[in-house]
Amino acid sequence: MSREQRSRIDGILRQPGPEGPQSVEQIRAGFRALMSRMAVPHDSIRTTPTTLGDRPALRVEPRGAADGGAGGGPGAGTILYFHGGGWVYGSPETALSLTGNLVARTGLGAYSVDYRLAPEHPFPAAVEDTLSAYRALLDRGEDPSAVVFAGDSAGGGLAVTTCLAARDAGLPLPAGLLAFSPGLDATRTGASMDTKEGVDPIFTRAALAHTSAMYLAGADPHQPLLSPAVLADLTGFPPMLIQAGTNEVLLDDSTRLAARATAAGVDVVLDVTADVPHVFQAFAGILDEADEALDRAALFLRQRIRAARPVPTT
Repeated sequence: MSREQRSRIDGILRQPGPEGPQSVEQIRAGFRALMSRMAVPHDSIRTTPTTLGDRPALRVEPRGAADGGAGGGPGAGTILYFHGGGWVYGSPETALSLTGNLVARTGLGAYSVDYRLAPEHPFPAAVEDTLSAYRALLDRGEDPSAVVFAGDSAGGGLAVTTCLAARDAGLPLPAGLLAFSPGLDATRTGASMDTKEGVDPIFTRAALAHTSAMYLAGADPHQPLLSPAVLADLTGFPPMLIQAGTNEVLLDDSTRLAARATAAGVDVVLDVTADVPHVFQAFAGILDEADEALDRAALFLRQRIRAARPVPTT
């Protein structure tokens, strides 16, 4: 365990910001500044602005992959990635330390979706956009057994709710789901919301309530697309890997979703790392646990793509 690394990151995240609730512009600018400090494996990836469905997206590919290919080989597949940011801030660019490291470690290509944000576009705009992106992949001829959903924080929640929306729309489901510290309960009823208050160097209940109100815009949080950890029927879901840290108020979002998935007969791995913060994987190259978690995530994604593909007949 890297006690000094974890302590240094905790200190970075606890640096004081503006007093009181921040404006949307302040929140977005602060998040861009924070994420610009994260390491991106530029030597191993290439990025191209594109569109997917009716939204902008960032195509992230391993360097050396054939033009238009996802991974340049028979095991190629696609990571459909949803960035974090409380449904209010963030972008494919702020998530590039995560998408880039997944692409570099797996050899798979990714599309990172620039879904609409609140308060300009509250619920259910984000889910509509991510579902549209998945439809676009299928319409292009992508085999769902070669697609995996992944995301961090709010985007981890979108990985789950997009799968719910796809199932309800009668679409084939992806081969797997990967969620980093997902936001899965707009009712905020998890015990960790209180037990981890003060331990979490990023979020407080009040801060989450501020951005949640922008996304909900008066919607009842007691519905599966807003609180899947407590309300969703996960029957038929593909295998899932959920990674979280013990130092986050949203920890019980992950633990309760894993329990629901298990009860529904879904293969799920709940991967909890001690004494690390929300979306600690973004600190790759700085925190040993981040690199180790990304290695486990990459192994899961490669296994899901390989396992879901039909065995060739001779």
